[in-house]
Amino acid sequence: MAASGQALTMVPKTVQELAAAVREPPSRYVRPEQERHASLLAADEMQEPIPLVDLSRLTDADEANKLRAALQTWGLFLATNHGIEDSLMDAMMSASREFFRQPIEEKKKCSNLVEGKPFEIEGYGNDKVVSQDQILDWQDRLHLRVEPEDGRNFAKWPTHPESFRDVLHEYSSRTKGIRDVILRSIANLLELNEDYFVNQLSNKATGFARFNYYPPCPRPDLVLGLKSHSDGGLLTILLVDEDVGGLQVQRDGKWYNVRAKPHTLVINLGDCMEIMNNGIFRSPIHRVVTNAEKERLSLAMSYNVDGEMVLEPAPGLVDDKRPSRYMKLKNKDFVAGLIKHFLQGTRFIETLKI
Repeated sequence: MAASGQALTMVPKTVQELAAAVREPPSRYVRPEQERHASLLAADEMQEPIPLVDLSRLTDADEANKLRAALQTWGLFLATNHGIEDSLMDAMMSASREFFRQPIEEKKKCSNLVEGKPFEIEGYGNDKVVSQDQILDWQDRLHLRVEPEDGRNFAKWPTHPESFRDVLHEYSSRTKGIRDVILRSIANLLELNEDYFVNQLSNKATGFARFNYYPPCPRPDLVLGLKSHSDGGLLTILLVDEDVGGLQVQRDGKWYNVRAKPHTLVINLGDCMEIMNNGIFRSPIHRVVTNAEKERLSLAMSYNVDGEMVLEPAPGLVDDKRPSRYMKLKNKDFVAGLIKHFLQGTRFIETLKI
């Protein structure tokens, strides 16, 4: 274990370099036997498909009820007619793939590990490593702040491909609009003022783009691309690889494959939204399995409130019959607890339940 206050911020290589050099994954990537059971790749047969929601028809009662059912049963849904052109989605994935296929020296110009400086969330590399016995995920990532716009750190934004910055700027402006459509729809479902959740977003509310790159893994039955977790923010809008699956969601203790159709988005709630809606709609536990033959890429746009906001259930969702289910705390304190628990493979929100 690392000494108190000291972070082991480095792993020997990026996973992409490691994957090209090994026939067996190092022990630091192998999940515990009790977690693996027969195989990490095993998934249960889905009794009903994850709902496909038409975002252009959410004022229609039937479509709104479909969204409600999705949030009550899965905590996520597939979105169609979301307003982002197929060509922009393809350009975003193409630019992302081109970035990860560059030489390592070029990618490290955006590194989140700078000699002599503390670990940074933003940039290219791995998630934070805090102990020698921490089990690592089989992925590299590029993590960039997109909101607020005046908080963007362009030193971490790739300059190659040349289109990357412009495409990400345009794509993130579109997903921000989708965020607000979903937040208003959820408020309507909960019989709150339509703008209740949108009004919780100050000009300091954050949004991040996380590009996840999963190289082929020699033992996908032993290793996870991304450990079991729930997202910490309000909402995540996920663009997934159309050719290679891997995302799984947990429901009633069982794992199910999430299969997105071409040019749809996977949208899931986060822990902050679970707190703010008093647990009526839950944030889903999910993970990513690896593939022995093919690389996989995804882009998660995660949206949150600003750090000084106090997280608590909406007043209209708390009464004598339905008391608050979560302790109050500032979002910056929630984020600190969230990161600590994520690295340990546990959920911070479970410690906040009353």
